[in-house]
Amino acid sequence: MTDNRNTILAVILSGLVLIGWQYFYNVPQMEKQRAQQAQSELAKPAPQAGTPATPSTTPQAGTPSATAPAASQPASAPLVVTREVAINANPRIKIETPRVSGSISLKGARIDDLALVQFRNTVDPKSPAIVLFSPSGTATPYYAEFGWVAAAGSTVRIPDQNTVWQQEGSGSLAPNSPVTLKYDNGDGLTFRRTISIDERYLFTIKDDVTNIGNAPVTLYPFALISRHGTPHVEGYYILHEGLIGYLGEQGLQEYGYKKIDDDKVKTFNITNGWLGITDKYWASALLPDTTAKLQARFSSNLVGATRTYQTDYLQDPQTIAIGGTGSSNARLFAGAKEASVVGINFPFAGLGGYNKQLALNHFDLLIDWGWFYFITKPMFLALDFFFHLVGNFGVSILLVTVLVKLLFFPLANKSYASMAKMKSVQPQLAALKERFPDDKVKQQQEMMEIYKKEKINPVAGCLPVLLQIPVFFSLYKVLFVTIEMRHAPFYGWIKDLSAPDPTTIFNLFGLLPFDPMTLGPAIGPYLMLGVWPIIMGLTMWFQMKLNPTPPDPTQKMIFDWMPLIFTFMLASFPAGLVIYWAWNNLLSVLQQSYIMRRNGVKVELFDNLKATFAPKKAEQKT
Repeated sequence: MTDNRNTILAVILSGLVLIGWQYFYNVPQMEKQRAQQAQSELAKPAPQAGTPATPSTTPQAGTPSATAPAASQPASAPLVVTREVAINANPRIKIETPRVSGSISLKGARIDDLALVQFRNTVDPKSPAIVLFSPSGTATPYYAEFGWVAAAGSTVRIPDQNTVWQQEGSGSLAPNSPVTLKYDNGDGLTFRRTISIDERYLFTIKDDVTNIGNAPVTLYPFALISRHGTPHVEGYYILHEGLIGYLGEQGLQEYGYKKIDDDKVKTFNITNGWLGITDKYWASALLPDTTAKLQARFSSNLVGATRTYQTDYLQDPQTIAIGGTGSSNARLFAGAKEASVVGINFPFAGLGGYNKQLALNHFDLLIDWGWFYFITKPMFLALDFFFHLVGNFGVSILLVTVLVKLLFFPLANKSYASMAKMKSVQPQLAALKERFPDDKVKQQQEMMEIYKKEKINPVAGCLPVLLQIPVFFSLYKVLFVTIEMRHAPFYGWIKDLSAPDPTTIFNLFGLLPFDPMTLGPAIGPYLMLGVWPIIMGLTMWFQMKLNPTPPDPTQKMIFDWMPLIFTFMLASFPAGLVIYWAWNNLLSVLQQSYIMRRNGVKVELFDNLKATFAPKKAEQKT
């Protein structure tokens, strides 16, 4: 009976995982689809194109409590135009790198047009590139801005979002080919901005102000990232999307859009920090000098009917004497959250990226490794290592599963050996019921004596299940949050290991013109019963049949139905996770069968399979 209780425990623990998945995945998925439908309506361009409505920035008082400019919009609803129209409305400098393309607007000197050319919207390599930044006037403006804020009471003219800068020289922004912008305010101040970019996603901005006027000038350097409109979020509890930063001694700060909507503004006085806005796979972040003292801020503002989100910082003031020059340096990360680029702060990881290169403060946490990062990161590193050996993340998952099995083999060996011994004493346990049919306490006492005599640990059978849970979770987390897994193919019909198996038995795997998802998010995902979920269900059925049929009818019913229930429930899991579970089940069957034989216990798999169908045949004969 103890082995049956262990199996029930496995069912309960796995069921808890699935209940959590239902609550934190499927329910948000329904909300996500509703939000996408609403957003698709909002994203439709207006019938007529016009001049984009560029948000204005109004400098605040230049005291130490001053803040960076805040985005604002006219009270009347601006005309929404397409990205192409908005981009062509102002003179621009083209950005050309192996990983990003776009442009810098000379009006406002904003970095507001950026696409990630190595990543596509779908698995089709001809689909559009991922768009990160968009100019003002579009449906979803998203941009970075840098500059100076004047001191309180000052009437000095400084460049703002409406200022049209002039490019010194010509050419596009490219690696090893920076561009320089210039603005003369006509009152003795000349502003120069030099922008450079590396081969990945890092912009470096150097601002210089030369004062040939008749009085000293006090200015505050600032930088901001502004995003207009509440973005789509995946809606998963285990994934943070929104405002993020590692703010000095205050550590990691994460504010979802709803949370910052409630708080309005959060300010931090810090040194050695970074801050930005993150999506599931993409992010933008301000990376100031690690020694700079910052007044950092997360904020949400409702301007008209549009919600704007902003992360910004203000540095200490600089007083620029007559004939003097003031300087400020800033950096911007805008791109994909690749582990090798962002960096992994983990012993022997070898993936320093920007985190190590720029001596940043835990920039690796831009990727949401979760609370169990000490498991998740090694899982990713193992998968990434084997991927570079074999060139396929699906095969890498299979190899890592074998590796995990080997690592935990001594514990699993003891566990399965204990389960095998428990099977060998089943006749003795059955005899106890006959000797003490009405004395449950005596049955338990005698049972424990048998366990003690045979050196059986009755809870040892739980170990394989308990060991599988953290591995399962870490693999799920890696499949879910790392961009390396996005659109990673396996073989055959699996083109994306991070997405569910696209096939389903309910349209004969594509032979019938029927899409179960048309039945809605409450039913459709459970009917996307692909080949790999079916394989997983069969391997789970085999694993359960490895144990003798429980005498209790309720237990038998649970064991008979659980593989089928799990098959439907896991149909909406990422294909990589289902492949792992199926492969792990198969390895467990082989491992348990080997250990049972070695301990002289009969492997009852085939006998139990025959017994499953035998009653039906007997009924047909009678």
